[in-house]
Amino acid sequence: MRISRRLAAAASAAVFVLMAGSAMADGEKVVIGTEGAYPPFNNLAADGTLTGFDVDIAKALCVEMKVECTFVTQDWDGIIPALIAKKFDAIIASMSITAERKEKVDFTNKYYNTPPAIVVPKDSPITEATEAALAGKTLGAQGSTTHSNYAEAHMKEAEVKLYPTAEEYKLDIVNGRVDAVIDDVVVLSEWLKSEDGACCKLLGTLPVDPVINGEGAGIAVRKGDDALREKFNKAIEAIRANGKYKEINEKYFPFDVYGS
Repeated sequence: MRISRRLAAAASAAVFVLMAGSAMADGEKVVIGTEGAYPPFNNLAADGTLTGFDVDIAKALCVEMKVECTFVTQDWDGIIPALIAKKFDAIIASMSITAERKEKVDFTNKYYNTPPAIVVPKDSPITEATEAALAGKTLGAQGSTTHSNYAEAHMKEAEVKLYPTAEEYKLDIVNGRVDAVIDDVVVLSEWLKSEDGACCKLLGTLPVDPVINGEGAGIAVRKGDDALREKFNKAIEAIRANGKYKEINEKYFPFDVYGS
């Protein structure tokens, strides 16, 4: 999808409804916020459909919890403020569990965990995913993410250029306006398989910084919403045990994205 269409969709706050089984029509209602611009985890298709691993996991959790769920798209840099403002009840959008974010929201246990990585153009002279190799280079990252924080902390000799969305840094590396980009290894690997990603190659993964990268991706809820957080935790355990998580995992990835 073109960026303009993505942003217009987010601005209109389109809502996507999932009925978690006909017997749940009179049950609890939960509104889930997601970005819709981070494939293969969450993406807003041209026809307005939300797709991706995050979305399928969210739907499975809603079924397990026996609740009626709706989805709202929200730009990443405003997603925590929107949760706090009660625009939705939970964020399921590949949000890493970090100490900084825990000051503002509460998290469930993780539902997946993957490392950051660096991508460069195929003809790039950069040969290593290290601070020394990226010194003096321009490194693109989506702002307000663990990946941008990682770049600013560990790639201090590079010029870190921040973007509102992942789609925008991808356009800039395709057009030669940045030398490299940093993001989740799965997100980058999936993009490299596409026609748009044919420009580039995976340089390598980066060592995880537990302080910056956190404990994996979790579901964020408002501070003190322990009842909803625990329902999600129990549902995560249930879909891991009953095979539903594995089924969704295999739809998107040839390896266990849950991590260690």
